Amino acid sequence: MRPFEVTAPFSPAGDQSEAISALAAGIRAGDRFQTLKGVTGSGKTFTMAKIIEAVQKPALVISHNKTLAAQLFREFKEFFSHNAVEYFVSYYDYYQPEAYVASRDLYIEKDASINEEIERLRLSATRSLMEREDVIIVATVSCIYGLATPEVYKKMTAQFGVGDTVDPDVLMRRFVELQYERNDAVLERSRFRRRGDTIEIYPAYLEEAYRVDMDWDRVERIRRFDPVSGKVLEELDRAVIYPAKQFVVPENMVRSALGSIKTELEERYEYLKNTGKNLEAERLKTRVEYDLEMLNEMGYCPGIENYSAPLAGRRPGQPPDTLIDYLPKNPGGSPGHLTFIDESHVTVSQIGAMYAGDRSRKQNLVDYGFRLPCALDNRPLRYDEFEKRLGSVVFVSATPGKTETDKSARVVEQMIRPTGLLDPEIEVRPSEGQMEDIYAEIQKRIKAGERSLILTLTKKMAEDLTDYLGGLGLRIRYIHSEVETIERVEILTALRAGDFDVLVGINLLREGIDLPEVSFIAILDADKIGFLRSLTSLVQIIGRAARNAAGTVIMYADRMSDAMEAAIAETKRRREIQAAYNKQHSITPATVKKAVANILERHAEEAAGAAAASIEVLKKAYNILIPAQRRQLVKSLENEMLEHAKNLEFEEAAAIRDEIQRVNELGKKQPEQRD
Repeated sequence: MRPFEVTAPFSPAGDQSEAISALAAGIRAGDRFQTLKGVTGSGKTFTMAKIIEAVQKPALVISHNKTLAAQLFREFKEFFSHNAVEYFVSYYDYYQPEAYVASRDLYIEKDASINEEIERLRLSATRSLMEREDVIIVATVSCIYGLATPEVYKKMTAQFGVGDTVDPDVLMRRFVELQYERNDAVLERSRFRRRGDTIEIYPAYLEEAYRVDMDWDRVERIRRFDPVSGKVLEELDRAVIYPAKQFVVPENMVRSALGSIKTELEERYEYLKNTGKNLEAERLKTRVEYDLEMLNEMGYCPGIENYSAPLAGRRPGQPPDTLIDYLPKNPGGSPGHLTFIDESHVTVSQIGAMYAGDRSRKQNLVDYGFRLPCALDNRPLRYDEFEKRLGSVVFVSATPGKTETDKSARVVEQMIRPTGLLDPEIEVRPSEGQMEDIYAEIQKRIKAGERSLILTLTKKMAEDLTDYLGGLGLRIRYIHSEVETIERVEILTALRAGDFDVLVGINLLREGIDLPEVSFIAILDADKIGFLRSLTSLVQIIGRAARNAAGTVIMYADRMSDAMEAAIAETKRRREIQAAYNKQHSITPATVKKAVANILERHAEEAAGAAAASIEVLKKAYNILIPAQRRQLVKSLENEMLEHAKNLEFEEAAAIRDEIQRVNELGKKQPEQRD
């Protein structure tokens, strides 16, 4: 195994060294659970990286949402430039699961939109786990959902080398078994084509393709090439092609499963008839018999995942194989990897909630004759099943929950920020007259060139407050879950860039958003009881102002709640620890300096360059003075904009959107030529 090596231009600072040593020692000693309690800005990600380097174990890093997972993925990619760092999250841009609402007799078909780039990254993760051990997977709770068994996945490959005797037709049939499609006209991802004695295949998990030159039934040459330019990148002696989908089943397993599915259908049909559910019985019989015919003829059917248990030979109730089962094992079969659960105060409960919600929805489908009971076994892991599959676990959070700390052999605190920044000052002020007070505080920050956040409890409150303060002349925006993804990215970027001064939000501003320009946070209704104003939430909110030397948080409330009191006490304790460290080491706190582009998926310069290149190519193909051609150009730009948005390339999409507006405005101003 290639050793894990952190390639960073800095070394552990503050109390990072002590945290790394303590947690690494606990892992070596066999401690099952530990907690890293680190304040915002203390470099917890770097600490995790150094622990991996210290114990030399493959790692699974779990986050509770895609955005934070993407941020961790980029950081780990930088830290481990010589190792395999992979990204494994849900590949759906949109997902409507199959469901039945009994009270309205409403059946809802499954509907989904798959993001091809994220699907590629997922497949790249499983492929890396098949081929090497120096792997770090950054994942969301998607990692607890079922996949093909690792043993089946490993066998479902096409392997060939230079000099091998291979029948081209047999090889192409194997590609089809691996869920690749033949397209002799265009070579796209998950496709293959044949041109005379040459077979080309574009693996689903790569950004390059393979060209296989045959001399009748002998492999003469294998090359890796760029499918866009056709440029040869590398000569290969051997190639291994992994499946194009993560749920794959060999034909013999499908055939052997048909009998058990038929038996289950017969038993369930009789049960429904005997309990007076004739409609449900006939519905189930019709649906499953159609699926069986598809499986028998095609080896596949819509909703095949609902038959994953019989297809994999699992007993009723037996948990599915997941990404975690792909991670390396110790010689005795025990888990051989290290797991970090980031923002554990959210992620642990999220993992625990997945099973019950999934089962509740599917139970209705089973009860009303839409699915066989085996569909219930196509499910996420229960929390106890998830935990059994883990080796050493480190919970990571600024505010770990009681669940984590109670089971941890040790709780290691990381309270020192290398920048010397203190936790913000906190004040409690009455809610009466809060708008005038907030306005005055914001004006102070505007004069200092700093930004402000206001936290409300509801979306309507955020919108109304934005209208009110905007009417007073403030440059202000709001952000909440109904704001489109592209616009959310633009809003956060614009705030940091100084295009406006105040951002109003709800709970979306708690974890993981890095805004060093923010020096003032106003928390409205701080004394209200609920998760948005719990101790954990308040500490997380306060942490958003901990990257600015002038950070201040004002809680507006009519009483002191227990959560407020505890949050203020914890913040004071942290300030005292940092202040003592600063005094001892003669450190003057300095506001974090971070490029605005860092909160985005890609660097702004790269995005602008890529978008500009695409726009120029399109514009050269059309004459915008001719209305018909101008409309065609706008349509082409719109299609490209939507494609960028689908691939999470929000900056490129925004640039093309602006170009569409310019083209439309230019068309209005210019004298038009005839069509």
